[in-house]
Amino acid sequence: MGTDSEDPYLHEEEEGGPTKSFLEHLEDLRWVLMKCAAALAVTFLICLFAAPKLVEILKWPLEQSGMNKPGKQPTVSFNLGTNSLGLFRLEPSQTNLFGTNLHTVLEVVPLTIGTNTLLGLQPSTNAIAMRKSLEKIQLVNLGPAAAFFLAVQIAIYGGIALASPFLFYFIAAFIFPALKVKEKKYTFAGLGFGLLLFLLGVCFCYFILMPLALNAAAQYSEWMGFTAEVWRAEEYISFVCKFILGMGLGFELPVVLLVLVKIGILDYAKLAGFRRYMVVVNLVMGAILTTPEVITQVLMAIPLQILYEITIWIAWYWERKARKRGEEISV
Repeated sequence: MGTDSEDPYLHEEEEGGPTKSFLEHLEDLRWVLMKCAAALAVTFLICLFAAPKLVEILKWPLEQSGMNKPGKQPTVSFNLGTNSLGLFRLEPSQTNLFGTNLHTVLEVVPLTIGTNTLLGLQPSTNAIAMRKSLEKIQLVNLGPAAAFFLAVQIAIYGGIALASPFLFYFIAAFIFPALKVKEKKYTFAGLGFGLLLFLLGVCFCYFILMPLALNAAAQYSEWMGFTAEVWRAEEYISFVCKFILGMGLGFELPVVLLVLVKIGILDYAKLAGFRRYMVVVNLVMGAILTTPEVITQVLMAIPLQILYEITIWIAWYWERKARKRGEEISV
């Protein structure tokens, strides 16, 4: 009976599967690219038709930023149909004109008095009109084709995000047969933790950091003496998508570093020595991905630096564990 080393199936499993010719690899790669392109096309079309819903999702951080919510000073706005004629803040001596309401919306309507038709004012009961009249920042399209290009831009970002699980699966199916058993184990673990960290970074940016960044951007514009009541929709959507994607990718850094530790390129000493430079790198990433002001940059750099510190201690634990194992074997 042959030994395990003589077993061709075991040898094949340990060494990464059967050997294929160059043309067979090209054929496999062609099918992978075709399946990835098909997945992207389907998800692109889905997001293109769902663009209005995606816009509402991407506008949520702006609504939570506080810039679309009026303060405690009483206001009154005037609407003509669906058009807002203006929002006016009341002086302290005028606050008793509309009772205890902080925000009053009045509609300009025609009134018939005898044979005369005059314009008059009446309170609005339209909640949508009230919300629009109280918005401080409005997203607008400046051009006849702007809405189409905006929908395509949203579909591209959304399509890539929606198709990413399928893309990873197709690529993994192409690469995994060439990996050894241990390499497959590390790859599966890396993909699992990488996905978790990516989602954590996206949620942190969307729910916490993005509203703060948008609020800071609007306040800085007003501090410079410019109005912050109207933003271009395509610029806002592009900024939000890149910010969220960048934050998610930034949270992936520990996985990349730990993979480099596993394959021997990095170790605990190198990571610890690079700590001071990583502080600068994280601040630079914050400057590139967020609004150009210090508070948001620091808020982005802090979690990235914490993740880097965790990576250092994980590398230290791995080295300590490997050293103890070596000492036990030598004894």
